[in-house]
Order: sequence, then structure tokens, then C-alpha cells
Amino acid sequence: MSVKQALLALLEQEPMYGYQLRVEFEQRTGSTWPLNVGQVYTTLTRLERDGLVVSTAAADGAPEEGGTHGAIYRITDAGREEVAAWFTTPVARTQPPRDELAIKLALAVTVPGVDVGLVIQQQRSATMAALQDYTRLKRQGAAAAGQGRNELAWSLVLDSLVFAAEAEIRWLDHCEARLRRAAAERRATGDATSGSVERPSSSVERPSSSVEPVETQERRR
Repeated sequence: MSVKQALLALLEQEPMYGYQLRVEFEQRTGSTWPLNVGQVYTTLTRLERDGLVVSTAAADGAPEEGGTHGAIYRITDAGREEVAAWFTTPVARTQPPRDELAIKLALAVTVPGVDVGLVIQQQRSATMAALQDYTRLKRQGAAAAGQGRNELAWSLVLDSLVFAAEAEIRWLDHCEARLRRAAAERRATGDATSGSVERPSSSVERPSSSVEPVETQERRR
């Protein structure tokens, strides 16, 4: 997550205190990725060092609400160029972020004694519970009277979480199928000594219903 560019984008609208930036960021993203004040000021210090923002003391010299700093931050021309470049440049996928679940499963299938099927089952249950929470929040948001820019921004973030959870469940189903197929192939070739892939537990059962896209779920309601 690029906190640097996000803060610059907020400052492009108007000058703000550091605490205001934190509040604005969390309102627009539904507090999905909370920021602490220290992180905000550390980022602002670097932005000022790089000539992307400038700070001036508050007119009355009083500290800002919720913080101890009395500086107001303004974006520079270089900062505006940075924001414009950020919005027009695709997010790079050449170096994907570390995915803890993918790493866990990659190691689970190579470490003897790990019940990979149980790992998949537990994660799928947790992800489905999260998906239910996201869809409930989505229904509540749709029923809310306000439909301003902040509500739309939060709705888009929520859509991203919903689609990511659905994709993760499908990927877990795929992993389970691959593991079962690999185990069947080992039995067929008589490779009883191979320990590179753990056979999923026979007690693992797939959910009774597959994941439906959130749009389909909402239409049925």
C-alpha cells in the first residue's frame, strides 16, 4: 500500500494537518488499512525532504486536534506531478507482495507430517466467514441513505475485499483438487517413498455450496 501517494492525493485537494490526513484516509477506505499518527508524520517528513510537500506553522500556533504537531502541510508542484504519475501508472505485478497463505501451503506440502487438507479446510472456513461479513457490510452500505464520494470510495474498497475472498476460496478448492490428483498419481505409479506432497486428509469435505459472485447473492436477496 502506498501511503506516500495516498497522502499526496489528499493534500492535492487542500492543505491539511497530519491528523486530518489520517482521518480522511481512513474515512475513504473504511478503516480497512488503519494508519497511526506516527506513520503519517514519518511519511510527511520524507515527503517534505523530497520536496513534495511543504509545512507551515498554524496561524494561531496551537496544536492540531488529536495530535501534538501544529504544522499545516501543502503539496508542491513536484508533489502534484507525483500524484498525476501515480494515478496514470498501472500497479506493477512483476513483484507480487508476499502472500502468507500461498507461502504456508507451499511449505505445508513439502514438510512431512503436515495435514495439508486440514490447513485448506480451516482457511476456507475462515475466508468464507470473512466473505459473509463483507457481504453483510455491503448490504448495510447499500441500504444507507448517504451516497457521497466517501461512501462510494468505501464501497469500491469493499468490492475489492469481496472479490479477493471469492478468488481465495476458488483457489483453495483448486489446491485441494491438485493435491488429491497428485496423491492418486503417486498411488498409480507405486511411488510410495515420495514425500514431496502430502495427501489431504480423507475427512476433509468441500462446502455444500460453491461461492457465488456477490452480485448474484445480492440479487437473490
